[in-house]
Order: sequence, then structure tokens, then C-alpha cells
Amino acid sequence: MSPIMRRRVDAFCRNRRGYWSLWIFLALFILSLGAELIANNKPILVSFQGKLYTPIFTSYSELEFGGEFDLPADFRDPFVKNLIDEANGWMIWPIIRYNYQTINFDLPSPAPSPPSWENWLGTDDQARDVMARVIYGFRISVLFALVLTLASSVIGVAAGAVQGFYGGKVDLLFQRFIEIWSGLPVLFLLIILASLVEPNFWWLLGIMLLFSWMSLVDVVRAEFLRGRNLEYVRAARALGLNNSTIMFRHILPNAMVATLTFMPFIFNGSIVTLTALDFLGFGLPPGSPSLGELVAQGKNNLHAPWLGLAAFFTLALMLTLLIFIGEAVRDAFDPRKIN
Repeated sequence: MSPIMRRRVDAFCRNRRGYWSLWIFLALFILSLGAELIANNKPILVSFQGKLYTPIFTSYSELEFGGEFDLPADFRDPFVKNLIDEANGWMIWPIIRYNYQTINFDLPSPAPSPPSWENWLGTDDQARDVMARVIYGFRISVLFALVLTLASSVIGVAAGAVQGFYGGKVDLLFQRFIEIWSGLPVLFLLIILASLVEPNFWWLLGIMLLFSWMSLVDVVRAEFLRGRNLEYVRAARALGLNNSTIMFRHILPNAMVATLTFMPFIFNGSIVTLTALDFLGFGLPPGSPSLGELVAQGKNNLHAPWLGLAAFFTLALMLTLLIFIGEAVRDAFDPRKIN
């Protein structure tokens, strides 16, 4: 690690709010990656007649446990439980015995039901466990935003680098294109495109990528316009280095400083856009674990405030942590704040 990068890391760590926000967010994200081990309608491990089974990874037929039907075993069914108990078997369950699709048919009151020991955050209007949907929804929101941010950054940095380095007609034509493209009503176009096809994770990602890459172009373009006439770039040209080497080996590292400070905020915007599309019904497929769909359920079921509160506090915590991390990264790369 270079001395200047070490100073930046030290500056980031001195920002206690951003430092602890990073660790809290990473802990929540890592836990959500193992959502199947935390919230699932299948046991983690089953022992039956001396053999071990892993239902969360493999689908087993009811016949393997002495049942009568060649169907996937429902380990929540009392009949299957009795078969395993009669063979002196045992099951290790996740903390939450529901996944994001599991319907609780034994609710004490009509759905949506309030929080209880069985359903920690209650159930939604389809009797699905809210806590399980929050965990899975958090994971898919973060993964979606992460992939979109990385893809947008690659395209935006490449476009800005070409504009700033070559300048002239290339810069002029590209700027006119970006002005036209950025003037389009993005949210309405996303809704129209999402309504033409059945949306899924990758299709929705591609649609949003059409517009999200522009956020970094101006920053990178400005850095390349400034850097292409500096002495070390002229020296590299005099030594016979080609344009691509000069762009990505000599100018790009300096341009990445401004790029990295913007990335957490692009990440935040990606989560908000996905939530908005899900809220309007143009996002992920119906039934997907979606925070936006949970917000919509809270709006449609005002008599069940736990739905809106669960969505609000999840989004508020996620976005607040990301804002704090972004501020800490921005300050760490600001030369005026590095001692």
C-alpha cells in the first residue's frame, strides 16, 4: 500500500461514524448472504435412521422418510415430523422457520397478522413472514445495487475517459448525445420498458444500466481534460507510449479518486430506484422478496402498521449507513482533510 493510500485509509478510520457504519453494513450484508440458513421453511440438517440429510441444499422425496407420496417432503407437516421422530431422528431448524414465500396457515388472526413469537415482524396480507421477506429483500436490493453500481462505473469511466482524453469533435458529439439522453424522463421510460416485458433481475438491471452510467461521465471527463496536458502525460507521449496506456495507466488512477467518492451515492440511488419501481409494481416479478413491495403493502394496509414500519426502518437503516460510508470515503479522498 502506497503512503498516500495509507493516509487515506487512516483518514477513513478516523471518521468513526463512517468506519462503524461500514462494519455494521458489512455484517448485515454477510448475514443476508446466508439468508437460507437464517430464514427457511426447511431444516438445515436432518437425521433419519442414522443418515444425515441437508434439505436446504437438496430436495428430498417424502418416500425417503417413510411417507406415502413421491412428492417433495414438507418438513413442517406434522405427518413428516412424526415419521422422523418415530425413527429417533432429529432436525436442526433455522432461527426463522419461514422463507420469503412460505405461507403461515396457522395464524391466530386473519392476515396481515401482528408480530408474535412465531412471526417476529408479523405477516403480510398473503400470510407470509415479514421478517423473512425483509432479510431476503435486503440481500436482493444490495446485490442489485452492487452489480448496477459496478457496471455503471465501468461504462461511465470508459465514456468519460474517451471524451476527456481525445476532446475536440469526439467530446463535442458525445456531450450532445449525453445532453439528449439525460433529458429523457428516466422513471417513465423504465416503467414503459418494464411493462412491455416480464421483468426479472437481469432484465431490470439492463434497463436501469441504460441511464445510470451517465452519473460518472462528467467527473471523469473533467479529470481527463485537466490531466491530458500535464507534464507527465507529455513525457509519456514523448517516450512513445500509445494512447490506451497513457489513459488507463497514467491518467485514470488520478481520475479514480473523484470516481470512488461518488460510488456510494450511486449505490444509494440504485437501491432507491429499485424500491420505487417495486412500489409502483414495475420492478421485480410478483412474489419476489422486495422492500418496495413491502412499502406498497404498508400503504394498502394502514390497519397493519408493522408492514410500513418494517419497510421504513429497513430502508432508513440501509440508506443511512451507506450515506455515512459515502461521506467518510469522500473526506478520506479530499486532500484538504488529510493530515
